[in-house]
Amino acid sequence: MKPIAILLILFFAGQTFAQTNVKRNLKPSDVYRLQNLSDPRVSPDGSWVAYTLSTVDSVKNKRNSDIWMVSWDGKESIQLTNSPESESQPNWSPDGKYLSFVSSRNGLKGSQIWIMNRRGGEAKQLTDIKKGDLDDYEWSPDGTKIALTIKTQLDTAKVKTPKPIVIDRYHFKQDIEGYLTRKPTHLYLYDIATKKMDTLTKGNFDEKEPKWSPDGSKIAFLSNRSTDPDRNENTDIWVIDAKKDAAIKQITTWTGSDTSLQWSPDGKQIAYLRSTSPDNYIMYDQNVLCVVSSNGGEPKVLSKTLDRPVGSPRWTQTGSSVMAVVTDDRTRYVAEFSATDAKMNKIVSGNRSFTTLERHPSGSFLVSMSDSQTPTEIYALEGGAVRRLTKHQDAFLEKLQLASVEGFTSKSKDGMLVSNLLYRPANAVIGKKLPTIFYIHGGPVGQDEYSFDLTRQMLAAAGYAVVGVNYRGSNGRGLDFCKVISGDWGNKEVLDILGAADYLVQKGIADPDKLGIGGWSYGGILTDYTIATDTRFKAAASGAGVAMVSSMYGVDQYILQYDNEIGQPWKNFDKYIALSYPFLKANKIKTPTQFMVGESDFNVPAVGSEQMYQAFKSIGIPTELIIYPGQFHGITNPSFQKDRFERYLTWFNTYLMKK
Repeated sequence: MKPIAILLILFFAGQTFAQTNVKRNLKPSDVYRLQNLSDPRVSPDGSWVAYTLSTVDSVKNKRNSDIWMVSWDGKESIQLTNSPESESQPNWSPDGKYLSFVSSRNGLKGSQIWIMNRRGGEAKQLTDIKKGDLDDYEWSPDGTKIALTIKTQLDTAKVKTPKPIVIDRYHFKQDIEGYLTRKPTHLYLYDIATKKMDTLTKGNFDEKEPKWSPDGSKIAFLSNRSTDPDRNENTDIWVIDAKKDAAIKQITTWTGSDTSLQWSPDGKQIAYLRSTSPDNYIMYDQNVLCVVSSNGGEPKVLSKTLDRPVGSPRWTQTGSSVMAVVTDDRTRYVAEFSATDAKMNKIVSGNRSFTTLERHPSGSFLVSMSDSQTPTEIYALEGGAVRRLTKHQDAFLEKLQLASVEGFTSKSKDGMLVSNLLYRPANAVIGKKLPTIFYIHGGPVGQDEYSFDLTRQMLAAAGYAVVGVNYRGSNGRGLDFCKVISGDWGNKEVLDILGAADYLVQKGIADPDKLGIGGWSYGGILTDYTIATDTRFKAAASGAGVAMVSSMYGVDQYILQYDNEIGQPWKNFDKYIALSYPFLKANKIKTPTQFMVGESDFNVPAVGSEQMYQAFKSIGIPTELIIYPGQFHGITNPSFQKDRFERYLTWFNTYLMKK
């Protein structure tokens, strides 16, 4: 073959290789490609990790979750279920031979526990719960019984005319659940051999998080057994012998909240999370790590001096310390706390976000982790280093070019230093001013962190610099930073957003003539507050927000917040009026704004968006209202998720991409 022919072959081969490796920007339809991993569980022998993988069928417009497992060495990955209905809550039998899960497959009206041989084969229905909704379950250590929590079900017999919903509760509305009647969730004991179900708890109280003692003799659980559980956020740890008609013993007496309980390996102690405050209302609080004797008594606070939220407590193999995830200034890291002297040792950190923690029989740990460029995957945590086990996100990422993410600190008008994140579009020219969207997180108790954020990446893919502002009220900066906005909404948070905007304009990053703002939930609320305070934003997208606070008492699910933060309207109406300034000063707003909300949202009901839309229409400010049918506070319908991204981009492009 002649040299020129060889060169031509090599040239065209190189061109083909280059074309197949060209990366593109995110687009709204990519919501169909992103997979979600959750509920990882290590097998008793440590050889396998079971988990759920959620995927989208774009043709059916349906999200479905299946059970998978991956070997501990990461070399084998096996899909165990593949039914049209979702499976969730995988758990191993204590002997490791079986995997159980929860599903309403085969046309069941409610969820049941199913069991399958881990080596394969068809799953079999284990439980047959006829009256009630299964909430949670856990195998006994000897594998002969299962502890369950089941929510009482009202009479659902089909009738031509539905019965009226009769309500007598203080807290009577909740997103997804709807109107709240008295349907307590109780603890039950299921015998696998006889299929007999015994009721362990009774009364007008809810039980949750059942956990067996290591010797299988007792079950610990959480319950609010105060006089009127609706009027506080209390939960305590209780223990009951694993048999019918046994007495219940109260272990903790904190009037705040106790949660996430875990027995020590020897059964002598229980690790758990406790609210910092003993108050009956703990909106702006952060969990601290505690241990208490399994017989009760004075608990020991292990993270008392940390001033950061702690989550996912898990005992080490020896029982001498407790591992946990710590939320800290845009990151979440893994730390170990001594159960004797409370000394903390940071195990693994960095600009990333750890979530799930599960102990491996070897003494190592399993973690879930994501970073700014990688959606959540499952990892082994060994000797302070992580080793990736699952690789489900590779197919999603291989063709994409993503925005780079960097942290920056801005100073607000009152001198407060605020931590933020900046998403720079891929291939952005350094030194060139960019149209910039401030996408504000909800909560308000939460934080923007170095984890994968599809919304901000999607906006950046359209050529925008995108900003996450950890305004006051966010966690990760300490309790005082979080609590300072209590009863003072739309004040300091707006100062922090505007301070971040000033910083980026001064640095020549943000184009001051092309600024946009948006968010969902409290992010939507702050969008309304910000455009009512400052006219610099040329476009806004307010999702599931509210601006006329004075009209919301009894309309949403936050009755405890209203009564405890700003008081009852007939006693403190001036405060309600002051907090309603975006609506009452709507005639001073200049920003074209789209409003979005789920039709069935009981968290921040549609009326909040409808009022602002109507005000804008009446005044003549460019606006639109998008209501997603059948959706609650979170938009879960895949086609609606895609639609929301498309509408964001169309709206912002109309006002911010003009030359």
